[in-house]
Amino acid sequence: KDTHWQNLDYLIIDLPPGTGDIQLTLAQKVPVSGAIIVTTPQDIALLDARKGLKMFQKVEVPVLGIIENMSIHICSKCGHEEHIFGQGGGVSMSDEFNVNFLGSLPLDIRIRVETDNGKPTVVADPQSRIAQMYCDIARRAAAKLSLSAKNYQAKFPQIVIQNT
Repeated sequence: KDTHWQNLDYLIIDLPPGTGDIQLTLAQKVPVSGAIIVTTPQDIALLDARKGLKMFQKVEVPVLGIIENMSIHICSKCGHEEHIFGQGGGVSMSDEFNVNFLGSLPLDIRIRVETDNGKPTVVADPQSRIAQMYCDIARRAAAKLSLSAKNYQAKFPQIVIQNT
C-alpha cells in the first residue's frame, strides 16, 4: 500500500515455499493475476510445491504453471550433465494437477556467479543455453497469463500522496 509502481508490465514476487501467511495475505489483499510454482525434482520439495499449488487454487488464484529448478547439474569443468536431485518431478506434478509445465532450469555455477556480479545470465550471456531456458520460460508464462488477462486497476487500494 505504500509503493506507487509506475509503468510495469509485470510485477513478480518471489515467495518462500509453502503456504504461509505471506502467500495468504498477498492472495487476499492484492489482485494476483497468477501464480507460478517453482520446485526442485526431489520428493520433499514436491510436497511443499503441492501444498502451495493447492492453496492458490483454494483462494482462486490461477496457477500459470510449474518450473523445475535445479533439474540437472552441469559440471563447470567438463560440461557433464547429471540429475543429482532426481528427475521429472515438476513434469509429473504438472500432469497430476493438469497445469502447464513451463520449463526446467539447471544447477549451474554460472547462474550464481553472474547474478552475484550484478548481471543475471540473460544479460551476461544472452545467447547461452541457460539464458534461452529463462527466456523460454518467461515467454510461456506471459503467454499463459495473456489468456486470462483481466483489468485489476479498480481493485487496487487508492494511493494518495499529500505534500505537507
